[in-house]
Amino acid sequence: MFKILLAVGKNVMCCIIFVNLSKIYFMAVSKIYYTLTDEAPMLATHSFLPIIKAFTKAADIEIAVPDISLAGRILANFPEALTEEQRIPDYLAELGELATKPEANIIKLPNISASVPQLEDAIAELQKQGYNVPNYPAEPKTDEEKEINKKYAKVLGSAVNPVLREGNSDRRAPKSVKDYAKANPHRMGEWKQDSKTQVVHMNQGDFYGTETSTTVENDGKFRIVFYGKNGEEKVLKDFAPLKKGEVIDSSVMNLAELKKFVQQAIDLAKEKDVLLSAHLKATMMKVSDPIIFGAIVETYFKDVFEKYKDDFKALDINPNFGLATLFEKISGSEKAEEIKADIAKAIENGPRIAMVNSDNGITNFHVSSDVIVDASMAAMIRGGGKMWNKDGKEEDTVAIIPDRTYAGFYDAVVEDMKQHGAIDPKTFGSVPNVGLMAQKAEEYGSHDKTFQASADGTIKVENENGDVLLQQEVHEGDIFRMSQTKDEPIRDWVKLAVNRARLSDTPAIFWLDHDRAHDAQIIKKVNEYLKEHDTTGLDIRIMDVKDAMRETLKRGREGRDTISVSGNVLRDYLTDLFPILELGTSAKMLSIVPLMNGGGLFETGAGGSAPKHIEQFLQEGYLRWDSLGEFLALQASLEHLAQTQDNGKAMILAKALDEANAKFLAEDKSPARKVGGIDNRGSHFYLAMFWAEALAKQTEDAAIAEQFQPIAEAMQQNEQKINDELIGAQGKSQEIGGYYHPDFSKTDAAMRPSETLNSIIAKL
Repeated sequence: MFKILLAVGKNVMCCIIFVNLSKIYFMAVSKIYYTLTDEAPMLATHSFLPIIKAFTKAADIEIAVPDISLAGRILANFPEALTEEQRIPDYLAELGELATKPEANIIKLPNISASVPQLEDAIAELQKQGYNVPNYPAEPKTDEEKEINKKYAKVLGSAVNPVLREGNSDRRAPKSVKDYAKANPHRMGEWKQDSKTQVVHMNQGDFYGTETSTTVENDGKFRIVFYGKNGEEKVLKDFAPLKKGEVIDSSVMNLAELKKFVQQAIDLAKEKDVLLSAHLKATMMKVSDPIIFGAIVETYFKDVFEKYKDDFKALDINPNFGLATLFEKISGSEKAEEIKADIAKAIENGPRIAMVNSDNGITNFHVSSDVIVDASMAAMIRGGGKMWNKDGKEEDTVAIIPDRTYAGFYDAVVEDMKQHGAIDPKTFGSVPNVGLMAQKAEEYGSHDKTFQASADGTIKVENENGDVLLQQEVHEGDIFRMSQTKDEPIRDWVKLAVNRARLSDTPAIFWLDHDRAHDAQIIKKVNEYLKEHDTTGLDIRIMDVKDAMRETLKRGREGRDTISVSGNVLRDYLTDLFPILELGTSAKMLSIVPLMNGGGLFETGAGGSAPKHIEQFLQEGYLRWDSLGEFLALQASLEHLAQTQDNGKAMILAKALDEANAKFLAEDKSPARKVGGIDNRGSHFYLAMFWAEALAKQTEDAAIAEQFQPIAEAMQQNEQKINDELIGAQGKSQEIGGYYHPDFSKTDAAMRPSETLNSIIAKL
C-alpha cells in the first residue's frame, strides 16, 4: 500500500489517498459518519441531519451517511438480485473496517436487531417495491437455499453492534441530564411490600448451570463438532482462529428442563392469580432465545399444539415465531375458528398473559421480537412491578427469565423494591457503566456458535490437533452455545474502569459471579490486570451480581454514585435499567466507545421504544422520539474530532452545542407526550436555535460568530411561525412509502414541514 499526502494551501482541508492494487481510498480528514438506521431514529435523522450538515460546514467537516438499516443490510447482501441502480455498498462492512482505524468517528443510532418475522416483513416490503431479493428459507434444503440462509444470517439479530464495537463501552448520564431529571422527576409506580410480582428462573439445566470455561494457552484454531449416539458426526462450525489468553465457554439449555420449569411458572402465576410474562432477548440472541420463546409458547398452549399437531405441521407453524405468525398461517384454513377458540379457552383457563398492546390484543406471546428483557423488565420495575392486562389495567406478574446468568440481578432489584419501595429520582445517585463488549465479547458474539441439537449426543469444541477444549452432552432439541472473549478487550476494559473511577472519583464494582464458570476465568484476569494500574485511593471491588445490585441500590438511595463494570450482555441490561429508573428513559445516556485503535464510536441511546414511536407517527403525524441522545453523541463526536485532528473550529462547535444542550434541558424542549405539543421536529428546531445563539455570542472565532448571528436572529424572530408550521403538520396520518425502506423524499417532506425553518437552515 502507498500513502500520498496532499496539502493544498493553508485554509484547504488536507486529504489522504490510500492506494493498493485494487482500490483507492479517498478520505477527508475531518469526517463524521452518521448512520442511517431504522424506525423512529431514522425518522429523526431526516429532520436533524440537515441541521448537522449545515452547522458543521463552519468547521469544514464532511458528514457521511452510511445506510445500516435492516433494509439496507438486506440489499447490500444480494447485489446479484438487483439492478445496477438498486445496488448499494455494504456500508456495515466498510464501517467495521473503519472502526479498526485511528481516524474513525462514527455516530451510531439504534437499529433493528431483526427477528425472523421482522426479516420476513422487510423482505416482503422490498419485494413489493420492486427489489428482487429472495425469500428467507428458514429450513434450507437445497445448496442455493443454504447459501441464501447464510447471507440472511448476517442480517438477523445483533448484526450491527458486534461489527462496529471495536472498543469497550463508557455509558453515563451527563451532569446536565441528571440535574434536569432530579429537578423534573418522572413518574414512578408504587411498590408495595405485599407485591406478588416475582422473577422466576430455572435451577438446573440452564446455561448458567451447565457452563464450562477455560483460558486458551496457545494461538491456534477451533471447530465445533456434533457426535451423535447413533454414530452421526457433523461439523457445526469449521475451523476459526483462537488467540492465546482468550476465554472460551460452552453451555447448554436443556429443552426438557426448560419446559418443565415453564409449566411450574404457569402453575405459580395461576396460583397467585397474577399475570404471566416472558422476558428474553430474541433479537440479540437470535438463535437461542427464539427457541426458548417457542418453548414457553408451546408449553402454555400445549393442549392446542398437541390437538392440532398434524395441522400445524402441514401449515409449517413454528412456536418460535409466536402467536402472531400462528394466526397468520391458520387464516383461511377450515379449522381457523376452531383453533382460535381453543387458544382463547387456553388463555381463559390458564394464568392471564401480560400484554404488549392491550388495545390491539397483542400479548407477550405474540411476537418474539416484542420480548426485549432489558426494556420490558426496566419498564415493569419503574411501574411498581406491574404489567398491563388485556383490559389495559396494571397487574402484578410472574416474570419468566429462564437462565440464571442474569435473572438473579433482576430478582435482587425486585426484592429490594418490595422491601424499600421505589427509588426517588430527585435524590437517587447515578450508575454509569463500563462495559466489556469489544470484538464480539461474550454471548452477543455467539450467534455463529449456537446450535440446536438434532439428536442425542455430544458437542465438542476441538483444536486443530483434535484435542477437546470443551464439550457438552446434549439431547435432541437442546441448545448448545459457545462464546469467546478475547484477552486484549479484557485488558482494555480494566484500564477503562480504572480511568473512569479515577476521573470521576467514584467507586467501581465489577459485576462478576464467582460461581459462574466464565466469570471465574474473567476474575483471574481482572485481578491480574488491575496490578498494571495505580489504584491507590480508589474503591474498586468485585461482587456477585446480586450483591452488586443490592450495594448499588443502597448507595443510590443514599444519593451516591457507583460505576457498574460489567460484561457485554449485563452492560446492555444495566444501561437500560438504571437510566430508565433515574431519568425515565435510556435515550438520554451519553454512550462513548473509545475504539482500541484510537478512533471513536458514539452511540445515541437505546431503541426499545422506537417501534411504538414510528407507529404513532404514521397514525397521527406526531413523533415522540427524544433526540437528546443524538445531541449528546454529536457533541462528544465533535470534541473527539477536534482533539484527534487538531480542528479548533470543531471544538468551538462542540462547546456551543454543550451550551445548547444545557439550555434545551433547562427550558424543557424535549418532545411532549401528546399531539399539539413539541414533537421530535420541534425539539430539533429549538436545539438548532440554541446552538446558533451560542455560536453567535462566542468570541473565540469572529468569522463563525458573524456567520451564525443572522441565523440565530432569524430563528428567534420566526419562532412562533416555525412552531405553528411544525405543530400544524401534526394530527394526521403519514405516508412515507414504507416501514423498513421508506421513500426518502416522502420521509424528508414529512419530517421537515416548516418551510421557514428549512429556508433559514439553507442559508448556511
